[in-house]
Amino acid sequence: MRGGLESREPHCFLPLTRAKVIGHISLLLFHRVAIRPPMKPTTKPKNPCFSSGPCAKRPGWSLEALSDFPAGRSHRSKLCKAKLEEVITRSKSILSMPEDYLLGIVPASDTGAIEMAMWSMLGPRGVDVFAWESFGMGWVTDIQKQLRIEDARVFTAEYGELPDLSAADFSRDIVFTWNGTTSGACVPDGDWIPDDRMGLTFCDATSGVFAMEVPWKKLDVVTWSWQKVLGGEAAHGMLALSPRAVERLETYSSGRPLPKIFRMVKGGKIDKGIFEGSTINTPSMLATEDALDSLRWAESVGGLPGLINRSKANLAAIASWVERTEWVDFLAGDPATRSSTSICLKIVDPWFTSLPAEKRAKAAKRIGAILDTEGAAHDINSYKDAPPGIRVWGGATVETSDIEALLPWLDWAFEEVKKEAV
Repeated sequence: MRGGLESREPHCFLPLTRAKVIGHISLLLFHRVAIRPPMKPTTKPKNPCFSSGPCAKRPGWSLEALSDFPAGRSHRSKLCKAKLEEVITRSKSILSMPEDYLLGIVPASDTGAIEMAMWSMLGPRGVDVFAWESFGMGWVTDIQKQLRIEDARVFTAEYGELPDLSAADFSRDIVFTWNGTTSGACVPDGDWIPDDRMGLTFCDATSGVFAMEVPWKKLDVVTWSWQKVLGGEAAHGMLALSPRAVERLETYSSGRPLPKIFRMVKGGKIDKGIFEGSTINTPSMLATEDALDSLRWAESVGGLPGLINRSKANLAAIASWVERTEWVDFLAGDPATRSSTSICLKIVDPWFTSLPAEKRAKAAKRIGAILDTEGAAHDINSYKDAPPGIRVWGGATVETSDIEALLPWLDWAFEEVKKEAV
């Protein structure tokens, strides 16, 4: 075969030059490398904590950061009350909250904050509830079955999607979550909320505030907790009230019995002590010190803009990986409504999607279990009521370098689980 390689069966094979042969061999070698299962990574995230609550502590955190906490002191003492009030004032400053909004520390985390607001204020108007994940559905249950508000309209969507926000009637009260912690879908902005609304807007913003722009003038009741974007400890909620919300509290009485930890009005007037550091019940001063440490750190990284940029960088790192990775995709399909904090991923590999539901859930949990055992990632499984998959916290306390170190481990763990199933 001079001058090139030719087949002895010319009707079956085309002539091949030496260059073409080399090209075909190179292509075959490329495909063999491309489909080779990923090797086990050697570099782990410095902080493998990717839980969506309680979330990773701020970079560089240690117990020494809490050495100034007033152990054994009453929360009613001047010293402790000053620390509680400092949490309030620093939070309002970082978030650029309007001066005429009240902000208080309340019991029972974000759940307690939104519950005390709904139980105290819902009733004089019809209510529109928007829910697209498990916590939002919890507020639907409260409104329909516990508060038993007869004039309640419910708008829902599947995990990863948003309901039709344009259906909201702002002559009514509106209840919604800003960011779906268990679905990875968030409202894109507050433009859908008019300034001249007659009803109040109740917003559970616990995994959005401190990581996303919150348009305060569009919101009358906003709740969150320390253990999300600030990486704080559990049990303490934050409740922000607009002047319109305060007016509702002072002029409306539902007649329903309220437990002590829900009562915000005394003698027909708002109990301003709650919003000045005098909490309804006993707070943890250790957790308070931790919250102060997180707030000081937030200021050191550029305040709210710095926190938002850190979270966006985490989402961008995962988005780049998803774009080049065939076995995974975002649960929230629309980039405009994709959360930068609770980043929820679905497994789309045909092997996985062909499994029965029970085996899909088991396989997804196995990925998390392998990474937990390896010390590469803790608590990254989807929420128990969400579709089986992966949930990576991308809030500001998570370093982008740790996200980048995690991604090869996800590839490796997925292939390990797939290999186990064969």
